[in-house]
Amino acid sequence: MTQQSLIPVEVAARVGSVAATATGEVNRREWQRWAMSVRDENPLWFDPGYAREHGYADVICPPVYLQYAVLGVARLSELRPDGSAGTSSGNLSFPDAPRRMAGGESMTFHLPAYHRDEITMVRTIESIVEKQGRSGRFVLVTWHSTYTNQRRELVAEATTSMIARP
Repeated sequence: MTQQSLIPVEVAARVGSVAATATGEVNRREWQRWAMSVRDENPLWFDPGYAREHGYADVICPPVYLQYAVLGVARLSELRPDGSAGTSSGNLSFPDAPRRMAGGESMTFHLPAYHRDEITMVRTIESIVEKQGRSGRFVLVTWHSTYTNQRRELVAEATTSMIARP
């Protein structure tokens, strides 16, 4: 007897489609507050003289902050039981695998982002596969995201994955 797939047919059909787009402005004060909150005191984020000495036009946005600059804020009442808003993942639904957790993330940075750069993220569903692990079946979803600035220059790319379990 074969088991029913954890991946609904309509969800599997979304591979290759855009799951989400978002645009936000990187703002020096916001990224500096964020950097301090995560204890990242890199002078490239704070000291214009230091940044110029290292080949930049001014202080630069911490590259990892890009994703926070474009994601909106969700009301607590709008969060899913796993604590995520779901909007940046394309609201993929796995009724037979409702428990979710982060699977990993890797980022490649191409260009710096400066104060008031407008960053656009386009997140595409790269793959949705069912796998068998030591503790049972699960779904592995992988997204590919691009971050471009207002000049349509590629600033960064990210590959992100999520695990959904029964």
